[in-house]
Amino acid sequence: MATPLTADRLFKALRDEGLTVIEHRSWRTNNRNHKGPWGPMHGVMIHHTVTSGTANSVELCYNGHSALPGPLCHGVIAKDGTVHLVGNGRTNHAGLGDGDVLRAVAAEAKTLPVDNEANTDGNRHFYGFECVNLG
Repeated sequence: MATPLTADRLFKALRDEGLTVIEHRSWRTNNRNHKGPWGPMHGVMIHHTVTSGTANSVELCYNGHSALPGPLCHGVIAKDGTVHLVGNGRTNHAGLGDGDVLRAVAAEAKTLPVDNEANTDGNRHFYGFECVNLG
């Protein structure tokens, strides 16, 4: 369990690991914090965009779409490994999950319980990154 990184610390952590990081528009304040708290953090969730092209994927993840407002993640990872930062704070990347599973993740359990409930807000507890890929 950890306190969420500030925008400056997230940017620095990625750069310190040797990554190329591009900051997009007002990513530092682009969030869904008005929907609830952010943190404590328990991990990182990685998805793929099911889109093609870095520019299109970054725009989609920054803005979201009619059914799901953005930002849809904290960063978009391009095929060349560049990380495009699009959000900081609560983002729409995880949705609801099972509280038993979250507690097992936080405890670093070797096995996870069955995911049989959607009763816990995952957006609050995980960083989200999207890899540009059709699938």
